[in-house]
Amino acid sequence: MSERPRLIATSSQTVGPFFHFGLTANENLGLVASPETPGEHIQLRVRVLDGAGEPVPDAVVEVYQADAEGRYPASTEPRLSTVARSAKVEAPSSFTGFGRLPTGVDGSCQFKTIRPGRVQANDVAQASHINVCLLARGLLRQIYTRIYFKGDPGLATDPVLTLVPEERRPTLLAESSASESGTWDFVIRMQGVGETVFFNL
Repeated sequence: MSERPRLIATSSQTVGPFFHFGLTANENLGLVASPETPGEHIQLRVRVLDGAGEPVPDAVVEVYQADAEGRYPASTEPRLSTVARSAKVEAPSSFTGFGRLPTGVDGSCQFKTIRPGRVQANDVAQASHINVCLLARGLLRQIYTRIYFKGDPGLATDPVLTLVPEERRPTLLAESSASESGTWDFVIRMQGVGETVFFNL
């Protein structure tokens, strides 16, 4: 009777970037709010950099946000239990609240949206923010962060932002572009110096 062959571990593998081909075919997902949506219309430019500061050209950036009145679209209510239940008025149909785009060769993508209002969660008003889900090569699962707006007076009392050590809070702030009116720039640094704060969800 022959002996069973000894099993050895196979080499580890990383994900993708195969998702880049299947999830980003619809370029219309860069339009989070149509022109008739009430609110302050902005361009949100997100750039993804790796640990060496080099652009990540094949990441997928998803954004999810409330409208100008702090209301999430009704269709997403089951996904955001506490927050969505407080948004009792339906958001306008011209507003999806969701966007998904691939990054280009410079590691960036740009969404057309509005600046979100303050969401009431557990009777506390959160600062204006946009939720971000990021998929990229080398990640075994998606990671999450938030985009806040530099200079927003609500930052000091935001219940999520105040959980972040003060010296790391700037990694969650988008800055208004000095050269392009209505454009906000946000850089996601995957690791290394100035690494973006990611949330364990």
